[in-house]
This record gives sequence, structure tokens and C-alpha cells, in this order.
Amino acid sequence: MSVTFADVEAAAERIRGIAHRTPVLTSRTADARTGATLFFKAEPLQRAGAFKFRGACNAIAALSPEQRQRGVLAFSSGNHAQAIAYAGALQGVPTVIVMPHDAPAIKVAATRGYGAEIVTYDRYKEDREAVSRGIAEARGLSMIPPYDHPDVIAGQGTAVKELIEEVGPLDVLLVCLGGGGLLAGSCLAARALSPEVAIWGVEPEAGNDGQQSLAKGEVVRIPVPVSIADGALTTHLGQHTFPIIQREAAGIVTATDAQLVSAMRFFVERMKLVVEPTGCLAAAAAFEGAVPVQGKRVGVILSGGNVDPAALGRHLAA
Repeated sequence: MSVTFADVEAAAERIRGIAHRTPVLTSRTADARTGATLFFKAEPLQRAGAFKFRGACNAIAALSPEQRQRGVLAFSSGNHAQAIAYAGALQGVPTVIVMPHDAPAIKVAATRGYGAEIVTYDRYKEDREAVSRGIAEARGLSMIPPYDHPDVIAGQGTAVKELIEEVGPLDVLLVCLGGGGLLAGSCLAARALSPEVAIWGVEPEAGNDGQQSLAKGEVVRIPVPVSIADGALTTHLGQHTFPIIQREAAGIVTATDAQLVSAMRFFVERMKLVVEPTGCLAAAAAFEGAVPVQGKRVGVILSGGNVDPAALGRHLAA
């Protein structure tokens, strides 16, 4: 099943009144630093603290009554977990979440707090998709993966739809990249609403499978990367996300952990906004010049703000 902008529009209607329409923030300091006009889409202020709520909400809303009654299963390192748990609670759908045993404590606590049943696994020894499929099949649950799902992709695209509706056409759009759900959805919305925009994905330097995939022309799989960007520690793009990214993205660049920490510090100090490391990927690309933005109107997706306070303190003190 291919995903289109019409699916993004349908998702926007499904999640209207459930997901927040998050603000677009600006900063004269950021503009002066980059020589560009930057528009930050503040998804840390989304329900459950990240853009993931959009896709989760849309995917659950699209289920049949029978599927909703049986419940859903998701696997995630944190933000998708919280999003599915919260979206399920709001829509009366039971949720089971498969999480790595070393997932950030704040994300585990939030997921459990939203009423989800949590099952843990070892991300370095077990295949989360295999673990999840086994549980879903045994219990008759509908599986909603974190990125490679048409309804999830469509839901994620609503963030850029809102951004461009609010600020108008863009020259450049910067989007963080893990498995590609947000980037693929963003590509669909941006290409429809701002046809000339150059769309760039930004992934952790330690996990540049997307960059390798574009260069090779096929999905490249890598070992589990090690980075503070815990929301982007995927090993490959998806069968739904890769074709869209391959067709629409201008390219993929990377950011180092040190650059992410620098961006986190900027948002706390200058914009009074907590952005998690993964959420800083797109901004880091603008701040560090990985993508040429000078003199351009640039959309920057800040994808989430779910960082453990103790970890935030350690990062900022470094």
C-alpha cells in the first residue's frame, strides 16, 4: 500500500481535537547564527511529548471495532511506546508495549502511567520485531510498528502540514531520521504544499543507515548504533518509508552527539524549551552548516522532548 498526501489529509481530520496543533517558534539568535529564517515546529509540546502521538493516534483511530476491542501491540524505545499507550487510553483501546530493557526510565514510567502493559527484551541479543510478532499472534493483537506503517506515516506528516499552513512555502525542510516515518510523512506533506522545497533527513552520525541506503539505492541494514539520540537508534529504513524518502528527499546528513548536546543547550538557554537529543537532529544540521541554509526560509522539526531530567543535567554540564 502506497501512502499519499490524501492519507495525510485524512489523518489530520482523524486526529483533529485529539492531537495538539503545536506552535511554531522562532529565534532571532538562531537566525543570526545561521543567516537563515528558521521556523521550529515544537513537537516537544505535543501530547506524550513527541510527534509520535500523531501517527499512533491515527493508526488506532483507523482500526476496526473488532481490532480496537482486542487491543494493539507496539515495539519502541520510548516515544512511540508512550504515544501508543496514551492514544490507546484516550480511545479506549488496550495496549501492550515491547520495550528494550535499557529504555530511558522516564519513557518507561510514562508508558506504564498511560496504562500500557510493558514487555521487555534485550535490544542487543533479541529481534524486537520477532518478539513482538510472537506476542501479537498469540494474543490476537493488531501490531502498530513505530515507523513502517501507512497510517503511522500519514499521521506523522500532519506536523509538516500544519507548519507550512502556518508559515507558508519553505526553501528547506530539516527532519530527524530514525526509521523514516516522520521523514516520509513530511516528504508527502511538504511536496504537496511547498513543491520546490529541498527536504533533508538528519540522522545520528553513529547510525547513518539512511545515508548509506540512499547512496546504494536500496535499504542498508547496520548493527544497533550507539548514540545519545535514543529515539533514532534504528538499524534500517522501512519498506514503506524508504521509497518515499528515496523519491522526495534531497539527501541525508548526520549530526554528532556533541552537536546534539550543543543544540540541546541552545534550546534550554535561549528558547526555554526542553528538546531531547533525537529531537535536536534537524536543528543541529542547521546550526552546524551540514545543510546550506543561509538566506533561506527553513522549517526545522523539533521531534520530541522526552529526556530524563538527570540525563539532561549531565548533558548540559558536559
